[in-house]
Amino acid sequence: MSTAQVEQTNATTGLSPHPERETMEGRNKITGFWLFLGAETVMFACFFGVYLALRNSSMDGPTTQELYHIPMVAVSTLILLFSSLTSVLGVVGMQQHNYKKTMLWFGITVLLGASFLGFEIYEFVVYVGEGHTFTSSAFGSAFYTLLGTHGAHVLFGVCWITGLLAQARKQGLTQVMAPKFFVASLYWHFIDVVWVFIFTVVYLMGKVG
Repeated sequence: MSTAQVEQTNATTGLSPHPERETMEGRNKITGFWLFLGAETVMFACFFGVYLALRNSSMDGPTTQELYHIPMVAVSTLILLFSSLTSVLGVVGMQQHNYKKTMLWFGITVLLGASFLGFEIYEFVVYVGEGHTFTSSAFGSAFYTLLGTHGAHVLFGVCWITGLLAQARKQGLTQVMAPKFFVASLYWHFIDVVWVFIFTVVYLMGKVG
C-alpha cells in the first residue's frame, strides 16, 4: 500500500483521539498487558534479589569495582532512555492519525534499541576478555542472567515493533493496529524502567562497592 493510500485509509477510519481504547478489544488488550507487566516485574525483582545476594561472590575473577566501565554503560543508557521518548512521539503521532509521524518515530525507536543491543554485546565481549564469564563465578552467573534477560526483552521489543511497522505499512493506522502500537510502547517503557534500575543497582552501586 502506498503512503497516499495509507493516509486515505486513516482519514476514513474515523479514529478517535485515543484510538487504542476505541474498541472493547483494544481496552482488553491494554488491561491484560498491564497484568503481564506485573508478572514481568516480579520476575525481574527475583533476578535483582539474586544478583544482590551474589555480587560479591567473584572468587578469583574481577570484582564489580574493577570490571564495570561506567562511561560506556552511560552512553547505552542515554540511547535507551531516548528511545523511550521516541516511542512516546510515535504514540502521539498515532493519536493524531499521522501515519508518517508514527512510522518515523517508531522506526527510530527500533534503530535506537538495536544500537543499545550493539553496545551491550560489545560490553559482554570486553568482560569475557577480562575473565568475567557466565561460569566463572556466582557473580558472573547472576550478572549475565539479569542483563541477558533484559537484553532478550529489548531484542523481542525491536522485533515486535519492526513487525508492527511492516503490518501498518500494509494496513494503515486502523482500530486494530492502534492498540498494538500502544501496548508495544508500554512494553518499551517497561524495559527502559528496568534498565534504570539495572544501571543504578548493578553499575553505580557496584562501582562504589
